[in-house]
Amino acid sequence: MAHMTSPVLTVGFDLDMTLIDSRPGIHACYQALSARTGAYIDCDLVVTRLGPPLEEELVNWFPAGEVAAVADLYREMYPTHAITGTLAMPGAREAVAAVQAAGGRAVVVTAKWEPNAKLHLKHLRIDADALVGNLWAEQKAEALREHGASVYVGDHTGDIRGARTADAYSVAVATGPCDAEELRAAGADVVLTDLTEFPAWLEEYRP
Repeated sequence: MAHMTSPVLTVGFDLDMTLIDSRPGIHACYQALSARTGAYIDCDLVVTRLGPPLEEELVNWFPAGEVAAVADLYREMYPTHAITGTLAMPGAREAVAAVQAAGGRAVVVTAKWEPNAKLHLKHLRIDADALVGNLWAEQKAEALREHGASVYVGDHTGDIRGARTADAYSVAVATGPCDAEELRAAGADVVLTDLTEFPAWLEEYRP
């Protein structure tokens, strides 16, 4: 691999639908939330549009004045209902390991509440070097800049906006709600089918 001009190669990764397939766990958690609150929630629909912050989804099912309290309840219920049902995406561990094998650092930057994101990484044995939660779209640039990330990998157009805002190279994977065409149109520098293609891409990457 080419010598990196920066002291340490740092690659940021999104979490939901990039490193983890959280649809089964989130579906189960929303079902439990619906049973707990008595509110109707189309859980099948919810898991087709993962990525944005929790509150942006809850506003579709709860009055605006209740969203903050329901979000707290959901996050409290999440460890019980969502962790064990969530799977690692194909190639997720290998993608993180490829960055580290190249002498770099893998940093997870996600909109998910950070304590629950940590539980996912621990349960699935995804050994990232750092994790920053509670950041969405352009906000992700804060953490990407702080950690010196030159690449950000994600599945959503919001991830591309975050990479662009941080002046990082945008690697998109077509494993989430946005298809390859939409990711390219949003300005991704490269679109991969999934993370199984990432180690080979990294070998050819020139910063």
